Amino acid sequence: MTPDMVASSARVTEQMSRLPRKDTKPEMALRRLLFARGLRYRVHQRVQGMPRRTVDISFPRAQVAVFVDGCFWHGCPDHGMTPKANRDWWSRKLDGNRRRDAETSAHLSNLGWVVLRFWSHEEPEAMAESIKASVLSRRLALDLKPLRRP
Repeated sequence: MTPDMVASSARVTEQMSRLPRKDTKPEMALRRLLFARGLRYRVHQRVQGMPRRTVDISFPRAQVAVFVDGCFWHGCPDHGMTPKANRDWWSRKLDGNRRRDAETSAHLSNLGWVVLRFWSHEEPEAMAESIKASVLSRRLALDLKPLRRP
């Protein structure tokens, strides 16, 4: 995004700025399920070496990073769309978001982390099971203590 890129109107800018950036409903539902399964995690942990980037849900000892991406902002192939008004601006904005997501994932992978990305429309139960399996697998691979029982 460059400084010359401007939203279609002040109203749109104001509406978009009020949308939640963290602790969204899908993220909160997932966190409740993970906690109920005995998983303890950190939220909005900063990405080492990448200013202004955070992991939605992280398991630092197991080195598992979880992102719950919104369909609009991250370009879901099923539900993502580019608004008709100011299409060029939105295309660049959403493409930039996807590039930033890919950079963040690659950076974390290079640091030895397992990166899991889910769409916000996915079933929370399925996400929680996938995350638990990854965390348990990593804990075994890294020879960490087993999880506490909830």
